[in-house]
Amino acid sequence: MSLRTELISAAAIACGLAAGCATEGPPPSEEVTRARTVIEQADRAGAQRYAAADLQRAHDQLSNAEKANGEGKYDEARRYAESAEADADVATARASDGEAQRAAHEVVQGNETLRQESARGAAANANAQ
Repeated sequence: MSLRTELISAAAIACGLAAGCATEGPPPSEEVTRARTVIEQADRAGAQRYAAADLQRAHDQLSNAEKANGEGKYDEARRYAESAEADADVATARASDGEAQRAAHEVVQGNETLRQESARGAAANANAQ
């Protein structure tokens, strides 16, 4: 092999490596931060009580994103961060739904108690007359 052929081969390999790295794009700092924030909100919203699996998946995806980001695998990290955010959103929605159902159940129970007390009062008044 001539020196010229070796230089061309080396240049082609260098270009290929540079192109491969260039497809990674910038670090997904914003995506990871947003995912972390949404997960923290889900934690505070009580998602563990109503959507433990979704919340755990969000935490796992965030860990994967941070690991991939540290390894320079930015596209992979971005996908993990976006997935973590989506899972945290689902967990938050399920927590809100669970809290709403619990509150509705309490209202129904309260109404039933009032109805029973009202019926007792009416019966007591009828007996007193």
